[in-house]
Amino acid sequence: MTDGEKQAVTPQVANARLDVVDVLRGFALAGLFLVHMMESYELYWAHPDKSRLVDAVYLLLMGKSFTLLALCFGFSFFILMDRSAKRGVDFTRRFAWRLLVLAGIGYVHGLIYRGDIIMVLAGMGFLLLLANRVKDNRLLIALAVFCFLGPTLIVQFLAANAGAAWANQAAGSSVDPGMPVYLSGSWLDVLTVNLWPGQVPKFLFFIEYGRLPQIFGLYLLGMVLGRIGFFERPGAFWKGRAIALALAIVLTLALYFEREPLRLLAGTMGYNPAAQRALWTLTGVWLDLAATAVWALLLIALWQGWGRRLLSVFAPMGRLTLTFYIAQSAIFVPIFYGFGLGVHDDWDAATRFWVGITAIVAQILLAKWWLARFQYGPIEWLWRAATYTSWKVPFRRKPASA
Repeated sequence: MTDGEKQAVTPQVANARLDVVDVLRGFALAGLFLVHMMESYELYWAHPDKSRLVDAVYLLLMGKSFTLLALCFGFSFFILMDRSAKRGVDFTRRFAWRLLVLAGIGYVHGLIYRGDIIMVLAGMGFLLLLANRVKDNRLLIALAVFCFLGPTLIVQFLAANAGAAWANQAAGSSVDPGMPVYLSGSWLDVLTVNLWPGQVPKFLFFIEYGRLPQIFGLYLLGMVLGRIGFFERPGAFWKGRAIALALAIVLTLALYFEREPLRLLAGTMGYNPAAQRALWTLTGVWLDLAATAVWALLLIALWQGWGRRLLSVFAPMGRLTLTFYIAQSAIFVPIFYGFGLGVHDDWDAATRFWVGITAIVAQILLAKWWLARFQYGPIEWLWRAATYTSWKVPFRRKPASA
């Protein structure tokens, strides 16, 4: 370990965290958790009990919380690489190792809950190491826009209408060997299916529904925003943020109201059902991205104004994202799944919602208590220690001197 890396093991005053990013990350984690609660950690889809409450949570948060986390991941990559470079350290190999450790953590978490997204985020993170070599931000933004357009879904749309067999068959992710096990299997059955068979539909979903280009685009955007100081100097970008927020709101509303008419129009123009499904998925990706922009820009605006005190409660939770994300599954999967309490078909939407809200409040309070005593969450500390292959990473906070 070089002198610069040894310094990185211990937090430095110059490396003060950006609270606004922690707020975004904490809010995204809370939103993702509430989505998981409303879908009973995936078991909802075995017997959907549609209601206005479920629809509202899905509309506001599903696909938006995840993308907001991906944006923050790209920014965090920039911070690590930039601070190491300023210490005269090339962090590339260390970051690659860090991603491997994160993927391992994700795989262990996936044994509990196969919906884990850590493995996917970690795997896509390797592309950032290549993108970081590109110094022209305009080129990176152009690549991000290309990813946001949904190139794989556009190809799928055109291929389906051209009659390609692969594009007209049912989605591979719709074949789920895990669901019957989650509903009524033992914990050993769940563990066994999650070793691999239950994971396959998840990875196919990310491929078939255009999530991988979307993640990479968000990574690139987060990295570029870090380079230009967007989060460090939010006041310097207030005019651009105001214009972008207005455009994002208009685009979100347009996609929400015109998405179904556009699919029906494609049908009247002769596009087959598979092409219509691809178009529906594509416009759904655009809707999620536009709504994510609304959330991010709105939260930043509130943080810059009267909402700072209100939003600051999410910052501690955002610093414990990894620990809480895994702990949420460890607690609630046994509550919903058949090998545990099996309440997936007992709790109605309102019950799942209020239990979720209560659990979020508890996490906010616990995060504040924890960080008053410790530098990191337990899993964040293990990840950092493994990154630097050193047990000398400080864990407990030292009492403030008089």
